[in-house]
Amino acid sequence: MHSIDFIVLFGTMLAIVLYGTWKTRKSHDLKGYLLGDNSMKWGTIGLSVMATQASAITFLSTPGQAYQDGMGFVQFYFGMPIAMIILSAVVVPLYFKLKVYTAYEFLEQRFDLKSRVLAAFLFLISRGLAAGITIYAPAIILTTILKWDINITILIIGVLVIVYTVSGGTKAVAETQKQQMMVIMAGMFVAFIVLLIKLPEQIGFSESLVVAGKMGKMNVIDWKFDPANRYNIWSGLTAALFLFLAYFGTDQSQVQRYLSGKSIKEIRLGLLFNGVFKIPMQFSILLVGVLVFIFYQFTMPPMFFNQVELDRLANSKYEQQYSALENEHQQVFEQKRLVINELVEADKSGDKERSAQLTEKVNQLQNRQEAIKAEVVGLMKDINPDLDAKDSDYVFISFVMKYLPHGIIGLLMAVIFSAAMSSSSSELNSLGSTTVIDFYKRMINDSGTEKHYLFMSRLFTVFWGILALLFAVFASQLDNLIQAVNILGSVFYGPILGIFIVAFGIKYVKANAVFVATILSEGVIVWLYFLSRSGKLGITYLWFNPIGALLVVAIAVILQAIWPKK
Repeated sequence: MHSIDFIVLFGTMLAIVLYGTWKTRKSHDLKGYLLGDNSMKWGTIGLSVMATQASAITFLSTPGQAYQDGMGFVQFYFGMPIAMIILSAVVVPLYFKLKVYTAYEFLEQRFDLKSRVLAAFLFLISRGLAAGITIYAPAIILTTILKWDINITILIIGVLVIVYTVSGGTKAVAETQKQQMMVIMAGMFVAFIVLLIKLPEQIGFSESLVVAGKMGKMNVIDWKFDPANRYNIWSGLTAALFLFLAYFGTDQSQVQRYLSGKSIKEIRLGLLFNGVFKIPMQFSILLVGVLVFIFYQFTMPPMFFNQVELDRLANSKYEQQYSALENEHQQVFEQKRLVINELVEADKSGDKERSAQLTEKVNQLQNRQEAIKAEVVGLMKDINPDLDAKDSDYVFISFVMKYLPHGIIGLLMAVIFSAAMSSSSSELNSLGSTTVIDFYKRMINDSGTEKHYLFMSRLFTVFWGILALLFAVFASQLDNLIQAVNILGSVFYGPILGIFIVAFGIKYVKANAVFVATILSEGVIVWLYFLSRSGKLGITYLWFNPIGALLVVAIAVILQAIWPKK
């Protein structure tokens, strides 16, 4: 990176942090610190909710996902608008009426203390671990690309987040997230424009979409029902719907974003804003990834996007095999580029038969390129058995570092750091508030002053921030951790959602029945997870959400029916 990129990167990050800290310098009581004095309007709520969900890995992985598999990932979000409507109609009025600080306070009013503590405890486990991964996941990729020490990258992200989250609380998080989302949107728009400019003169936007479609990258909807396939319309409208209901309705990191709303109307508009604009946003990011794919049909891509691992292979005992594969890779690429140019001309002239023949040839050459890549990965695994063979996370950042002008590189790096900071700040803020409200104030010290609880909220936010940093540093010493923690939400969200479904909808079920049902259901989901990892269960983790939620409901109803009456 050039000095101008560092100026843009750190200037943007510091400006956001200083603005958020200054803007919220008057948070002097618990309500102001945890709920922002209920002053948030719908635009701030909508952007804050969206920013909380959009972690840095979203902007690293999503373009790479499209590069590899096409636009189908957008189906994952099809259930979100439905979830936002349900939550706006059912959950928001109740939370607002009860004037709760956390979602779990409601559970004590509906059931008892142990139900509240159980749900809050499950949240602290899942979100506490996720906070470390939110920092670690982008740090490991940025470290590889920038050749920084990983601990420095982790500290830059973590310390900045802790500073403004501790200083201003919920309002600081929301204010900084507004600026971060603006940086993110501006950065992705600039990347889109630069990609169009860098395509060959004869390849415009429409020609890019044609080529991408013929190479299988523009298949948005998959109508085939397959529980093992994470991204089809059925999993998006059912399994992902349960995930979004749990995430936005019971996860304090999201609930706290809209509990700070000025009124029920403002909260509903904020959630609906997120439901309406999230799909177009994800579609746009995926489209950037498709354009990166088209760019690399005319500019030779590396055989593997993690350049560090590729360099290690080039300087190993397999140097000759690597060199031979590199030559073949270049020959196939040159041949494919010529055929794609012919395909574009055939399509423009309306020669369907010729177009079909050339499409088949292009895809054959693409398959050969992928076979060469598989051979390269095989050699790299001989050198490093712990190699992560998936390089899609490195696709977009590699393009940014190699082909974007200086200044723009700094802006795109600011996008990634901003996304990491926005999601991390929400997590730390919610972890601190849940610890104080649901544990400390409720069970340890219920007679403290407002000033004391404000101090403890800040203290616990620092505690969780340090814990997240330590976990992020420790994560770099472990193998396959990201994959395990990525599904952590789905392992815990289903049973937590089940508690709330019973609380809202089945009035005759009491506390003991739902408590036992939740513990049993959580045990079943953990068992299913290990079965799926071993290949003995052919379903993707998204389905753990409806299974876990419905199990809690079913078991609670059965237990209540057979439970001895007083």
